[in-house]
Amino acid sequence: MPSFKALKYQRWAILWAVVTLVLCNIDLSKASHSPGFFFTGFDKLAHLGFFYVLTILLFYGKIKYQHNYSFRSLTIFKIIMISVVIGGGIELLQWKMFTYRSAEWWDFASDMIGCLMGVFSYVLLHRSNYNEDKV
Repeated sequence: MPSFKALKYQRWAILWAVVTLVLCNIDLSKASHSPGFFFTGFDKLAHLGFFYVLTILLFYGKIKYQHNYSFRSLTIFKIIMISVVIGGGIELLQWKMFTYRSAEWWDFASDMIGCLMGVFSYVLLHRSNYNEDKV
């Protein structure tokens, strides 16, 4: 169970998760039929972006909490599982509560692709930071 001190460092990720939850469950039926900003596949792109940012913010909070860039597989696994729970929860809410939205496997897949992109970014930057320390 994480301590309240650890949660303090995750405030941006928590705020972003709430924003994501709200934005993924608002009624866009009138806006999606109007020409302009929304295009086919916009929803998938939005899910991907939301979860990319969420994953980056989760890593940021973890790095700030431990005051270093230590690379642990367990941390990556936990962050992926948090994203799975949030992404799955959003789709369940769209399926059962917010029936004006449709729950789709492709939305969940976009969530996970965004999460994995965030993990890749963390690993890439971690390796870069690690190599700079040795030079």
